[in-house]
Parts: sequence; structure tokens; C-alpha cells
Amino acid sequence: MSLTRMILGRNNHAVYTVALAVCWICAIGVGGVGSLLHPVILVPGDGGSQLEAKLDKPSVVHYLCTKKTDDYYNIWLNMELLVPLIIDCFIDNVRLVYNFTSRTTDNSPGVDIRVPGFGNTTSVEYLDPSQASPGLYFNHIVEQSLIPLGYVRDNDIRGAPYDFRKAPNELETWMDDFKALIEDSFTRGGNSSVILISHSMGGPMALYLMHKMKQEWKDKYIRSIITLAAPWGGSVKAWKVFAAGDDLGVYVLPAHTMRGMQRTSPSTAFLLPSKNFWADDETLVSCPGKGNYTVNDYDRFFRDMNYPEGYAMHNDTKDLLGKLDPPGVEIHCLHGQGVSTVESMIYKEEKNFPDKPNLNFGNGDGTVNIRSLRGCMRWSPKKRLSVIRRSHSPRRNYDRLAKWNWVSELKKEGVRTQRSAVHHQEFPGVNHMEILRAEGVVTYIRDAVQKINSDQS
Repeated sequence: MSLTRMILGRNNHAVYTVALAVCWICAIGVGGVGSLLHPVILVPGDGGSQLEAKLDKPSVVHYLCTKKTDDYYNIWLNMELLVPLIIDCFIDNVRLVYNFTSRTTDNSPGVDIRVPGFGNTTSVEYLDPSQASPGLYFNHIVEQSLIPLGYVRDNDIRGAPYDFRKAPNELETWMDDFKALIEDSFTRGGNSSVILISHSMGGPMALYLMHKMKQEWKDKYIRSIITLAAPWGGSVKAWKVFAAGDDLGVYVLPAHTMRGMQRTSPSTAFLLPSKNFWADDETLVSCPGKGNYTVNDYDRFFRDMNYPEGYAMHNDTKDLLGKLDPPGVEIHCLHGQGVSTVESMIYKEEKNFPDKPNLNFGNGDGTVNIRSLRGCMRWSPKKRLSVIRRSHSPRRNYDRLAKWNWVSELKKEGVRTQRSAVHHQEFPGVNHMEILRAEGVVTYIRDAVQKINSDQS
């Protein structure tokens, strides 16, 4: 009998004890991070989910357009569809039709659109299924922030794509699925609460769900929300999209042509500048012969551009987030700043309305205005006070505000705060899309998630 077998035979209990200890050490890993990591769910923004379409159309806009398909095909993001002439087919297929009776939208006649990949990461890592670089979305965060910490795609990293053309009021089924995905991830993760990482409109989408859920549910299932470039109070650029369209940053795409699809989306109305962030007397659009438009003049603006659907969708969505009550969970609010961002539109001549505005620019991330990006700071009384102090530079104002009962004042404004931590970080020069891959952002997310897992709270 070998010495090894003699030892094993005499000391089975000791060997098993050592083996269990080794397994436990392997499980907790380096640095004390548990094997059961807090699951992560990625929540995309406007344009941040793949879309598939199946066609059986009664008619097409011109002879190059396909009228019928046997199966679903990738329609977003599909660069082959964004070329001259073919883009007209794309726009007619992706546009929505507003129903004034039901106050909801339907797909273009003969078009069925679905969102693939709910629950996995592929459809939010890559907007183009070919995984071509122009369609990279959450990929850098998955590859550089999460996988180095031991996360595994479709296991403890999951995605919650949705039909980004719609606003929350038309996505109740998705909200139910999103809630179920959070609960399933919690269970699969050994009862570890979930980290949500959202981009752009994904922040307000997550906030909408938090407003619907009781605090007990949030305490159990949500560990933290990390938001990137969230438009908490909307964006003047959304107003510009209704007026003149947007070329999506691609010079060869005519903005006016894109408008035919973009302005049919309730999500665009959902992102219009909010009364919670822009003053009643603050002119955002000005046109000779028509006057000035503020956040109180959406009705007149849409009547003047002969698009009543716009005002109807605005009414459907303007109160979905109320006064922007806090989420009731820890939040990391990350965004860029110092990037030229549309702040107002001026028409030099009435004949240019609405297609050809002159744009005035201010601070933001190139898409969302800085005041909207900083909306999360309203939830932290101390950070809100620091903003007020910075906006009053004279020393006498600072001293006066130091003695001011700012908590009472915030309550008068109807602005609620929260006890959960609000972490806020700005990244100078980082624009709305670069925030998904900027080195400082990727590092921040990795460090924040690592700390959360180390705390195991």
C-alpha cells in the first residue's frame, strides 16, 4: 500500500475538511469577492436594442422596397438599409401610426416588429447582429468592466432590450418582463440583489419601474443603479427632432427624411424638455410671425407645424415620471459635460419653419442638456445645496444660503430626496455615446461593481 493511500485511508475526515476549505477559498476568489456576484442587467436607451421585422405590406413607397418577407429580418441596426432610396423603405417600415382613440401607436400597416434577445446580452452589446464596430453598444462595458471581475454573459450579465420607439406607457408588458428578469436574476444569483446599468433613456425607464414598486421590493431585489447619460428632464434635441429630424450623426442621412420616422415615436415625445427643468418664460424656439415657444407652448408648436400627433403623444408621456421622485435605491449617476449641445432654436424667417432652424448651443453631452443630466442631484440634499451654492458666487449669498433651511425649501418645491446614496460623476468632453466606451467611465463602473461585490451588502 502506498504512503498516499495509507494517509488517505487513515485521515479521510481531515482530507475532506481540507478539500472543502480549498473549494471555499476558490469560491471566494481573490480580494474577497464572492462567487455569487451581484447580477447585472443592462438597460439600453433610445436606439439601443436590435429590432426585427416581418413584412406583408398592402403597398410600398417605391419599387425598390420589399413588400413581403417569409420570416423576420434585422431592421435595426442594419447599415444596408440606411443608403439612398432604400432608406425610404426603412423609414416606412419602422414608423409608427398614432391612434387618437386608444392613445397608443401601431406599426406601419403590414409590418410586424419584434425585439430579439430579451434576457441575454448579445442584442444590447451589438446593435448590428453582424457585430460590426459601428454597432457596438454595451460591449466595452461587458468586456472591460464586468468580465474581468468574473462575470459571465447570459449568466450573471443579462440584457433587457425593448422597443425603443415606445414610451413607458406603451411598454407595460416589457415592464412586467423586466421585473420578472430582475427577480429571476436574484434567484439565480443565490439571492443576491441586482445591479442595473442603464444608458440614456434606459435611466428614466428604470426609474419608471422603481416608482411602480414598493420600497420592500426595491430593498430586496435592487442593489444599485448605474446610469449613463440619463436625460432626467428631457432634451431640447428631442424638440429639434420633431421640428427638423436628426441625421444620427451620419452626414449622408438627411435629417428631414429621418424625421418621417423619428417624430412618430412616443419615446421622442417622452424626451421633450420637462417643465420640471425649464422655466415657463424660457424661450426654446423662436420664429418671426409665430412668436416664441416655451415648455408651455407645445400645443401651439405642434398645431403650427400641423402635427397634432406630437402634442397628443406629449400629453400621454409628460407626467410619466411625475416630479422626478427618487428611485429609492443607491444610484451612480455618470454623464459627460462640456460638449456643444442644442439649447434653443431660432428661425430667421417664417418660411424656414419648421424644417430649417438655426441652432444655439450650450453645455451638455452633445445630446442631453447639462441641467437634465444633473437631474439626479436633486435626490441628494447635500449635492443639491452644492449646486445652489455654486450658482451664487458672491460670498454674501453663500453665507445666506449656509443658514438657509434648504431641506424645507426643497419640500416646498415638491422635490423629494432619498436616504440611499447618490453618487455623481461628470466626465469632461465625453459625449452621449462615447460614455459607453470612455476609459474613465469603464474604470469607474468596474471599480464600483467590484466594491459592491466586496461589500456583499
